[in-house]
Amino acid sequence: MTLTTEPNSNGNPSLPDGQRVGLEAGHEAGQGLEFPCEIPLKAMGKSGASFKQLVVETVARHVTVDASNVRSRPSKGGKYESITVTVNLESRAQMERIYAELSSHPQVLWTL
Repeated sequence: MTLTTEPNSNGNPSLPDGQRVGLEAGHEAGQGLEFPCEIPLKAMGKSGASFKQLVVETVARHVTVDASNVRSRPSKGGKYESITVTVNLESRAQMERIYAELSSHPQVLWTL
């Protein structure tokens, strides 16, 4: 997966100059994956129980989430955390819908 920076449409100063990390424009998300497949979806934002809940609830609107497949990792300073939700996806379109919803939320600074 190719990563690049793109303007942050939510106004979050997640990177210098209001940038955020996302899929490169024109790059097909999920290229090289064979569906159905198990894939870890990752979102990063400011630490807190509400952020973890937001990510899990967002993903759960699209696919079944097993609590044992949810991982949280704080940043070195503890201000940010990444939430990884490993799920079974049926299609690239399903993955794209999840990433689109996650990326559109103002609390989500990055998705991978």
